Amino acid sequence: MPFGAHETLEVHEILTEKKNAIEQFSFYAGMCRNPQLKSVIEHQLQSMIASYNQLVSYTHDYSAAFGGMQPYSAPQLRPQQIQYGLHQPMMQQVQMQMQMNGSFTDDQIASYALSCHKNGAKNQMQAALECADPNVRQMLMDGAVSCANQAYELFVLMNNQGTYQVPTMHDHTAKTYLHMYQPIQSSYPHA
Repeated sequence: MPFGAHETLEVHEILTEKKNAIEQFSFYAGMCRNPQLKSVIEHQLQSMIASYNQLVSYTHDYSAAFGGMQPYSAPQLRPQQIQYGLHQPMMQQVQMQMQMNGSFTDDQIASYALSCHKNGAKNQMQAALECADPNVRQMLMDGAVSCANQAYELFVLMNNQGTYQVPTMHDHTAKTYLHMYQPIQSSYPHA
């Protein structure tokens, strides 16, 4: 079964993005000094390879069984486990050159990987909206969820280390802002 023009172009872009991300993460895995970050990067890399291979396989053989991989699982946390507030945030400067030893710092690797997943989530969901083939559409939506969950896993790690701080506002301000919206009291009237 041939693909439509939109989904062909979108899948081409997503496969290129996935290939690039796999190459980046392979590079990052070799540079990580923090064992926890290295473990996360390596685990995510295996999931990324499986997702890439699944999409490539389907585009090569339309009759290939669609196994429906489960999206990558996000860490299960309670809101109280996230550190909120700014606590002496580090100044951010653009780094135009790599470290003297020719590698990135663990903080850089985590930040780059997080950005990669955030963009992957947005791009795969956008591509899914252009797909007619239900299997390609589902693979892209699962890929978007996986990227979102991988981004959250990196956020949690960075937040626990104090490198990704969550700004807050006064509780009264937040409640006033969000409590403008009220529940709908009745169901939709039928015509």
